[in-house]
Amino acid sequence: MALFHLHVTQVKRSAGQSVVTSAAYRAGEKLYSEYYGEVSDYTHKGGVVCTDILLPPQAPAEYQDRATLWNAVEKAERGKKAQLAYSFDIALQNELSLDENIALARRFVSKQLVSRGMIADFAIHQPDKEDGGIPNPHFHILCPIRPIEESGKWGYKQRRVYRLDEDGNRIMGEDGKPLFDAVPTTDWGQPETLEHWREAWAAMVNAKFEEKGLTCRVDHRSYERQGVDTLPTIHEGVAVRQMEARGITTDKGDFNRWIRKANEILRSIRKKVADLTDWIKAAKEELSKPQAPTLAALLTSYYEGRNAGAWSRDAKIGNLKDFAAAVSYLDEKGIVTLDDLEAHITAQGERAEAVNTSMKAKRTRLDELKELLRLVDLYRDTKPVYEEWKSIKWKGKREQFEREHENELRTFHMTRRKLDKHRSPAGKIPVQAWEQEQTRLQQEYKAEYEQYKPIKDDLWKLQQVKRNADAAIRQQEQTRQKRREAER
Repeated sequence: MALFHLHVTQVKRSAGQSVVTSAAYRAGEKLYSEYYGEVSDYTHKGGVVCTDILLPPQAPAEYQDRATLWNAVEKAERGKKAQLAYSFDIALQNELSLDENIALARRFVSKQLVSRGMIADFAIHQPDKEDGGIPNPHFHILCPIRPIEESGKWGYKQRRVYRLDEDGNRIMGEDGKPLFDAVPTTDWGQPETLEHWREAWAAMVNAKFEEKGLTCRVDHRSYERQGVDTLPTIHEGVAVRQMEARGITTDKGDFNRWIRKANEILRSIRKKVADLTDWIKAAKEELSKPQAPTLAALLTSYYEGRNAGAWSRDAKIGNLKDFAAAVSYLDEKGIVTLDDLEAHITAQGERAEAVNTSMKAKRTRLDELKELLRLVDLYRDTKPVYEEWKSIKWKGKREQFEREHENELRTFHMTRRKLDKHRSPAGKIPVQAWEQEQTRLQQEYKAEYEQYKPIKDDLWKLQQVKRNADAAIRQQEQTRQKRREAER
């Protein structure tokens, strides 16, 4: 089945990551990190079928060497929490050959990344079960976040844009220094750029499918944007998948298994509702007579026919028990006619959709809370750096501190700006309230899943009634047909 997956993250020192190690892992090579003085050896790693480094025209030719390139990146980034590289993880297609997938990946890298001035180190993986158990081929791309200037030197990630008053003069802060905003020098990290990459990759894959005469297609949009009423799973990542492959259960794995089960039940409910509704319409047309038989009458006819062909006493008793249970169920639900049955099915379908809508709303809010709490963690981590910077009185030392902690200070200002929108009148960030809401929504989310089960059981019983009544209708039609033939 055609699969779309294009995920972009960052390799960051603040997360304890080394871009040299990341490159060695993706390429299956042995590389030495000059920054950490460590060797990363992944030459034993299987499933790496192709690697290459593509350079824009202004990049030095020596960056074709993987160790040279990524050690240069490590050297250019001085901050202890520096952002080092963009990391792409993109699914390839089982419908295409290995050569076709490699050519498609190379064309995407060249057209979408290198043409923007990005250095791209990419690796095609086709792992077997011994390498994490990932069934689909995929490729990784590492791109330095810092751009390359026309001179071949590393450029700046950001530039200062000073804030001006109505007269065009710089606005000064409390410390007597002009206020400014840090503006990225490239659009590589913008959400719009990521959306463009996702759309471009989907278009390239679909064009290849069409070229080969295949009917399958991929879509870069979320289920919600596609209008597909399905609950989305969360991204697990390689580490989680490898743990799961070794039999180690994880929270993400459990959550995705639960989501898939909920979607399976929802699909089952929708199919049963559709099947039962279609059958009722057909049955009503077949039985569109002044006084159509009730469901109880149809079931009586059905079980009488079964008993007529039953050879044992136990079989007849079993038929009687089934008939009594079916009639009792219909009586309990107040279902007498086909119209009643149709109304009950419609009501159950609406219940299922209401639960699904509620679950989707909770999922959206849970994603919002997750992002807010992530910002809170970043704010707490970087606030001490900001406080230290604020306490420095000497201009030279202060400016040196700014250069050394550029990323932390930028992150602090960004998180503070976003969190300020949520502060209470007293100036507090409602972290505890968010955590409590997150816990409550997770519990409600799982509780609503349990509401699917009785709906599914109810629809199963209705299907059983439908099958038996359908058989009775066929028996009656056969009897009428024989009578008409005998009268001729």
